[in-house]
Amino acid sequence: MQVRRVPRPVLVAAAAGTGSLLGAASGSIAAAAYFARKIVTPDELLPDDVQVLAHDGRTVTFTATPDTLAPGRYGVWLDGGAGHARVGEVVGEDAGAVQRRLLAVDRGRIEVGPARWNQYYFWDRPSVSLGLTDEDVGIVSDVGTLPGWVVPPEGGAAGTDWAVLVHGRGARKEETLRAVPVLHAAGWTSLVTAYRNDRDAPRGVDGRYNLGLSEWRDVEAAMTYAVARGARRILLLGWSMGGAIVLQALDRSPLSNRVVGVVFDSPVIDWGVVLRHHGRLRKVPGPLVRVATDLMGSRRSRRLVGVHEPIDVARTDWVARADELHHPMLVIASDGDDFVPIGPAVALAGRRPDLVRLERWATAGHCREWNVEPERWERVLREFVGSV
Repeated sequence: MQVRRVPRPVLVAAAAGTGSLLGAASGSIAAAAYFARKIVTPDELLPDDVQVLAHDGRTVTFTATPDTLAPGRYGVWLDGGAGHARVGEVVGEDAGAVQRRLLAVDRGRIEVGPARWNQYYFWDRPSVSLGLTDEDVGIVSDVGTLPGWVVPPEGGAAGTDWAVLVHGRGARKEETLRAVPVLHAAGWTSLVTAYRNDRDAPRGVDGRYNLGLSEWRDVEAAMTYAVARGARRILLLGWSMGGAIVLQALDRSPLSNRVVGVVFDSPVIDWGVVLRHHGRLRKVPGPLVRVATDLMGSRRSRRLVGVHEPIDVARTDWVARADELHHPMLVIASDGDDFVPIGPAVALAGRRPDLVRLERWATAGHCREWNVEPERWERVLREFVGSV
């Protein structure tokens, strides 16, 4: 992919804040830098985003939002995160309110008032959420020790088959737990890992997401940990930006020769497409998005974005780089994904039908294919794991 470069004099003038003739250009640079910073800056706060209007022990009524109206099953954080409940299908809708079936109250209690939607459905570590034996582990990466959970397979002893599960941008390790029961039953040890800039992990040198271009080292560290504990075959699973991280690990880590298969859920296969999509959502003109991409990738202007090393977005285009892929892949994606467009997943499957199995959902939101059709999601994962 060819990346358009901002003329060097414009970048220098903008960085220095001088030159009245370049005032308009500097304003555009500032706007582009702001957009780029929003992409690479972790979200520190997760505010309540739904309102509980009523509950009766069998159902919960929420204000109607795209989340509360979505099909499937989900979690709800209560009392600032201290409590948690799980809800199922929509059973009624009227005058801006939606009623959903109450499946369980996991801790705390439901009260009328603000709450926060939990698309992961699961709310705590595997031993709590899934009833499976787990172990806290520390994974040593170049930024420090990353927290993780190890879940052994049925039988209780970790063997030679290990799966490394990588969550998405701004998400939590719990996002990946939906895959653990399938892996557990199939004889795989699951290693659920954090990476730099997670809320429970060390910060990277710049405290910014690098779109996989530095985070891959944390996945390599998780693979190194697995190998040290006896792994001979490794399965990598990545959700959203976790997919972009996994792809960089496959490309850059010598341990990729131990990887026998890759599973992606709503993956970022081309950050350029994602950036343009979010530019449109935020009504950022296309030329400014291109400038933002250039700022991220320029050594001279990287400080405007706040990154320590340039982020070369072209290296994240795996449709263009499809010939460099060598591992069998299951790609789960949805036409209804409003965060990561499905186009690159479809294009990659078209370019590498020898490696890529695409499972396409129609309406599920981002990383919510399991929420909408859990039986199908688990079946295709089970089939793929069996095939490797």
